[in-house]
Amino acid sequence: MNPIFIVLPILTLLMFELGLELNIRDFTLFRYRPRPVIAGLIGQIILLPLLAILLGSLFHLDALFFIGLLLIACSPGGSSSNIFSMLAQGDVALSVSLTALSSVITLFTIPLILGWATQMTGSHTGTFIQLPIGALVMQNLILTLLPIGLGLLFKAKFPEKAEKIKRKLHQISFPALLLLAGVFFIQHYKTIAAHIGQLGICISLLIGLAMFSGILLSRLMHLQRREKRTIVIEIGMQNAAQGIAIASSPLIFNNSTIAIPSILYALFMNLILLTYIKTVKK
Repeated sequence: MNPIFIVLPILTLLMFELGLELNIRDFTLFRYRPRPVIAGLIGQIILLPLLAILLGSLFHLDALFFIGLLLIACSPGGSSSNIFSMLAQGDVALSVSLTALSSVITLFTIPLILGWATQMTGSHTGTFIQLPIGALVMQNLILTLLPIGLGLLFKAKFPEKAEKIKRKLHQISFPALLLLAGVFFIQHYKTIAAHIGQLGICISLLIGLAMFSGILLSRLMHLQRREKRTIVIEIGMQNAAQGIAIASSPLIFNNSTIAIPSILYALFMNLILLTYIKTVKK
């Protein structure tokens, strides 16, 4: 079974949940607190893809894994990052605003970066991977922007019901991602087992460097401690559901191998970030 049939409803629910958390003012925090927003967006949109390109090249990843690594690096975390920021006693308002802004910005950056990456891998390795830009943009609009917009509207019209639904979605979103990971591992365990050494080290370094970049950016921007915790989490946490949806979609890559870095990233990032949260709360 193609994992797309599991990931599509999960991604839609996660984006709808994000919409229930958002307010219009979350998109305007930049006007009042530009430094932490700039730090977060630089880390998410610029630094993390650059780190993925660097590590993918240093580890000489196969073309499909290289594209997959860059794909997850281009997919900033959704509503889960807001929960992790709350657990870390970080700045939840900043986390929500960064999630809102990056969800819109990546509608444009993901096609641009992946378009470059597929051309680059084709010219260097001879493995040509087709990327239908129009289908990618349309799928992201339908699976990302539309459910976020519906969540915003629902919250505006039915605030009490929205709060109840949001609490329920918080309870089921993580188990749903674990279900997706389990199904994916069962289907592709041979490929994962054969490359876990190389990919595992590469992805662990990517997460570690992403978090370290968050610390550096926070110091350069002279951010407060709560802001720094949120920036570290926002840069280190990525939206695995979105990465898997793009990789597995019959309209885009239709290749589950490209989704493997997203699944591994999701597993490693939760372990590493939970360890970070325990450390900063001591």
